[in-house]
Amino acid sequence: MRYLGTAGFVITGAGRTFVLDPYLSRPGLLRTLFGRLEPDAALLAREIPVADDVLVGHAHFDHALDAPVVCRQTGARLHGSDATMHIGRAAGVPEAQLVRADGPIACGAATVTPFASKHGKALFGRVPFPGDILAPPPWPPRMGDLRHGQVYNWHLDLGDAKVLHVDSADYDEERLAGVHVDVLCLCAVGRQYRKDYTRRIVELVRPSVVIPCHWDDFTLPWGAPPRQLPGVDVAGFVEEIRAAGARAVVLGLGQRWSW
Repeated sequence: MRYLGTAGFVITGAGRTFVLDPYLSRPGLLRTLFGRLEPDAALLAREIPVADDVLVGHAHFDHALDAPVVCRQTGARLHGSDATMHIGRAAGVPEAQLVRADGPIACGAATVTPFASKHGKALFGRVPFPGDILAPPPWPPRMGDLRHGQVYNWHLDLGDAKVLHVDSADYDEERLAGVHVDVLCLCAVGRQYRKDYTRRIVELVRPSVVIPCHWDDFTLPWGAPPRQLPGVDVAGFVEEIRAAGARAVVLGLGQRWSW
């Protein structure tokens, strides 16, 4: 697997390449707040030249903006909620490449499963940009055009390893009951907003390894030296992971790790 920053990963296994929540375009704080968000197609072609399946956990800009471009450039299928499907249509992804998340999905020898989840109250105690996307949004969009829609935790069964991707600051315990994995990609922001966030999910899914994600400041351009988001404490997160009984592996932007 390779960490793309924010909640993004490229995961290769079972003869297939999966891309989760890619967000490399990062147009900067002022453009993000006040302008239209234009994906950087050349950057995406260079950094993600191959993909078979692109999985989107929810439709906020920092999770879904780049996904349609990766699909158009690689021919990958786009998997996600109705909101994500509308983003794909707005960006010109052919209908044949759109796969609405609805139960386990065969991907070659692998299987991916969306578990319904929820978005954390990660903006002054509130969920940012709540609600759904009911029709293709303007393209390129503004930040507020991309509401989160249905949130998913993606489970990847690669045969020799099982991976769970939690891209937001909350999760649904009932949906994850009985789901055990080898690797958990876990949003670092959640520990600020939910009591026992880290300990409880490690107890639930029993990973051997937890990889923190969504810890870096995504207003900085791809390739710039990373810094932590305000309020995020990666070192404290690592200690919580260890105390809960799992091994923490912290990846820098673009860094790879193999299980």
